[in-house]
Amino acid sequence: MELVTKKGRKVSDLLFDIVIYFICAVVFLVIAYPLYFVIIASVSDSTLVSTGKVLLFPKGFSLFGYQEIFQDARIWNGYKNTMIYSLLGTFVNLLLTLPAAYVLSRQEFRARRVLMFFFVFTMFFNGGLIPTYLLMKDLQLIDTMWVFIIPFSVNVFNLIITRTFFESNIPKEMYEAASIDGCSHFTFFLKIVLPLSKAVVSVIGLYYLVWHWNDFFTGLIYVRDYSIQPLQIVLRDILISNQVFAEGAGSGGSAGGYAQRYADQIKYGVIIVSTLPILIVYPFIQKYFEKGVMIGSVKG
Repeated sequence: MELVTKKGRKVSDLLFDIVIYFICAVVFLVIAYPLYFVIIASVSDSTLVSTGKVLLFPKGFSLFGYQEIFQDARIWNGYKNTMIYSLLGTFVNLLLTLPAAYVLSRQEFRARRVLMFFFVFTMFFNGGLIPTYLLMKDLQLIDTMWVFIIPFSVNVFNLIITRTFFESNIPKEMYEAASIDGCSHFTFFLKIVLPLSKAVVSVIGLYYLVWHWNDFFTGLIYVRDYSIQPLQIVLRDILISNQVFAEGAGSGGSAGGYAQRYADQIKYGVIIVSTLPILIVYPFIQKYFEKGVMIGSVKG
């Protein structure tokens, strides 16, 4: 006979819920603790952090790392560059991805299967790094800000997601009704499709934004001019060289042991500063994710 609690629930169901809550709590801690550790390490004494004495609470509290970060011109220049590349790049991505996805979703467009084949083909095969570099050089994009924006303007995976959304959520009868009133495809796309597609636009936009924000490979390969390098390259240089300022805020500088003592504080602080904008943006479009991540799922 199945045991039942005072509230009428089965004991087996209650145990199942407890196990699920426990697993979710463990997964949350595994994901959240590294971020929390970076935060407390950025305001703790680097010596205590490196010796493993900082676990749950900051020790040797100091804001020296953040003070030095906000005084470093390289950080602000990288911040400015990354903001430009992320916002402008995401705009260009959406400007090309959304119309392309709409066209490929229209059944009356006979060439859509052929074009989709060529798009998907690039997901499995590409020219490689050297031919791509030579192409960028021939296009005169090397050492320019446009190398972060123009190449790879359309991500095929995002294009497929958007096309699937249009096919599943924009009935063809809707366009037929609009066309009776003289509505063209261009007007239908701008005034009807886009307002009904806030979920996919927000999700794809965030995907593109995060990709641009985290992109350091492009700057590493195609850019030598440090004045246009993104924040991620600045962060990489700090993490590798452990030398933040020309005056010696690192292991080999004139500040000596004092600078080395706070070097990890600066590194952890840069990580927080570089990820903070994305963490701020995400909650505002989180409501669209529940619908956005279900794109292409089984309908019933």
